[in-house]
Amino acid sequence: MDFIDHVRDLSSRIQKQAGGIQTEEATKTAFVMPFIAALGYNVFDPTEVTPELVADVGTKKGEKVDYAILVEGKPIILFECKWCGSNLDNENASQLYRYFSVTEARFGVLTNGIIYRFYSDLENQNVMDAKPFLELNMLDIKEPIVEEVKKFSKSAFQLDAILATASDLKYMREIRRIIEDQMNEPSEDFVKFFASQVYSGKLTQPVREQFALITKKTFKQFINDKINERLNIALASEAATSTEKGQQTDGPKAENEKEEAKDSKTITTEEELDGYYIIRTILRDVIDSNRISIRDTINYCGVVLDSSPRKTIARLCFNGAEKFIGIFDEQKNEEKLPVASLDDIYKYSDKLKSTARYYDAQKSQDLKGRTLCSFTFRGKRYETKYWKDMMLQVGAIMSELHKDKFDSVLTLTGRQKPFFSKNPSDLRSAEKIGSTDIYAETNLSAESMVKLSKNLLALFGYQEGDLSMEIQ
Repeated sequence: MDFIDHVRDLSSRIQKQAGGIQTEEATKTAFVMPFIAALGYNVFDPTEVTPELVADVGTKKGEKVDYAILVEGKPIILFECKWCGSNLDNENASQLYRYFSVTEARFGVLTNGIIYRFYSDLENQNVMDAKPFLELNMLDIKEPIVEEVKKFSKSAFQLDAILATASDLKYMREIRRIIEDQMNEPSEDFVKFFASQVYSGKLTQPVREQFALITKKTFKQFINDKINERLNIALASEAATSTEKGQQTDGPKAENEKEEAKDSKTITTEEELDGYYIIRTILRDVIDSNRISIRDTINYCGVVLDSSPRKTIARLCFNGAEKFIGIFDEQKNEEKLPVASLDDIYKYSDKLKSTARYYDAQKSQDLKGRTLCSFTFRGKRYETKYWKDMMLQVGAIMSELHKDKFDSVLTLTGRQKPFFSKNPSDLRSAEKIGSTDIYAETNLSAESMVKLSKNLLALFGYQEGDLSMEIQ
């Protein structure tokens, strides 16, 4: 399992458990130790990961670092931990600052188990910088950031290589923060600078207010098109490769899109990349995220399954004044939904998952005229003769294993009608699932029954291989 997969699994665990964690010690055990383990270090070997490392400072004795990662007996990374409910912006990093100055460590990490802030001594040797050069948010995973954090893993750790990029990362992070502040609330000096370049009249208060809005709008558009192009290199190469393969497309409109994708002027913006990574994170619950790729064009940035434009899951339309995401249904009709901020994409998780499941189910086995003898779920065999009985039994098993979350099956919908409902009149042929108050649609083909059974399992985190069938 790659580091990104460990991070995603831990992210999922945090979302489920954070509400019940009430102490710093519980945070360390539940979140921080697994994170250090994900980096490849043995948290149960004190010669590699030392808890409560003594770091006496001057007259202060008994000062202890929460965790220290050691290489050849010397600390290289220090971890100062806080409770997961604390706000790191309100936490003082003075303890970590003191520990840093009296050890040989070159990196310090301040964390609440959710946010990880990485510090070094880039400005003054052996004096920890006041600001971090890297920050990872486990609830807002961005793959480029994860790739930088991966450099701290046991198998990849190279001190000189990390320090060589840390300085750039620090100042890029600060510049980006300034840019974001100016994008959201441009300062008076910033507005006056641009207004004086294009407006020859007197800059009265109403004119300044007008140019504040113009500057904000123009600057956001410019940033969306230009910032951080180097983050796009790998993905742009992937998109170009997909185009060169000459994939089959649907009709004249798709042919035009193919030509758009070839245009050398197409630039994938950082905002589009962030949107793409958010969609990948959402869909990893129902499909292998490695099958999801980006396909940029002049007018929009497409997110597709299996590198196929025939399987477009969504279009990110971020180039205009009003941003939106286009999500396709089973008839390939596009629904345009507003996106005021990237977080709005999470509102459409169910729609994105539904589209991905539909595409994923297209290559199902031909079951026409074949009879089901039994099915096996995680090693346990169930005798049954009918496809609908298998689907109902799978539902009953899930309802027993996941009682508190079983209502989530109501999010599984078909083209025009739901697959599950608490009102049997919503379905054409309703049958009750076990002892629940939820009914399932049984007026489906054998293939659809199998797909629905697999989707049920995927909804609760099981793999397709957990279900097998004996057919004759």
